Amino acid sequence: MDEIIKRLERLERLIESQSINTKEVLNFNEACQYLELSQSHLYKLTSSGIIPHYKPNGKKIYFNRPELNVWLLRNRTNSTKEIEQQAANYLIKKGRAEL
Repeated sequence: MDEIIKRLERLERLIESQSINTKEVLNFNEACQYLELSQSHLYKLTSSGIIPHYKPNGKKIYFNRPELNVWLLRNRTNSTKEIEQQAANYLIKKGRAEL
């Protein structure tokens, strides 16, 4: 019986996560799940204006999922291969400038 309950709980979490991925606007708890952040950390990000959010009535906080995706993908770090390519391009360009 315990195994059935565990499986049902797992299915319930899966269904909830699928619904979050289809919604355009997320409430605070859904955003915590989507971003995999604790509530306290997300409150800190919203209060300091670091993450885009909306407060239509001045109390409840909502998030636009596409804006969260943009926020998540900011500050990209180049791979080692990309850095090496940039260095090679720089050296080639510098070599031409000396000619």
